[in-house]
Amino acid sequence: QVQLAESGGGLVQPGGSLSVSCAASGGTLSIFAIGWFRQAPGKEREFVAAINWSGGTSSYADSVKGRFAISRDNVKNTVYLHMNNLKPEDTAEYYCAARLRSIRTDASEYAYWGQGTQVTVSS
Repeated sequence: QVQLAESGGGLVQPGGSLSVSCAASGGTLSIFAIGWFRQAPGKEREFVAAINWSGGTSSYADSVKGRFAISRDNVKNTVYLHMNNLKPEDTAEYYCAARLRSIRTDASEYAYWGQGTQVTVSS
């Protein structure tokens, strides 16, 4: 069973950049579509971005389009979320999740989840 682990979160100033990673163990990531989701305190988990198994198709939430980029390296068994021009409203726990077949924006469609990494945008 594949296990996911996020890393790279931290504190960044508004307008800054940060990249978070999602590494897989116990299986190959290359057969999975990967989604990034986030959850702020008191709010529901929301879709951020997703990428298909090959990296040829991706999808973004409107709130991050043009600022965030998702990519993957199947040799390294890792998916990345590159975040630019960060805003205080991007502050949240960021989770990666995996599912077979095509990408989805609904968190309930993903079977495997990491533990999350905190991203805080503040001056």
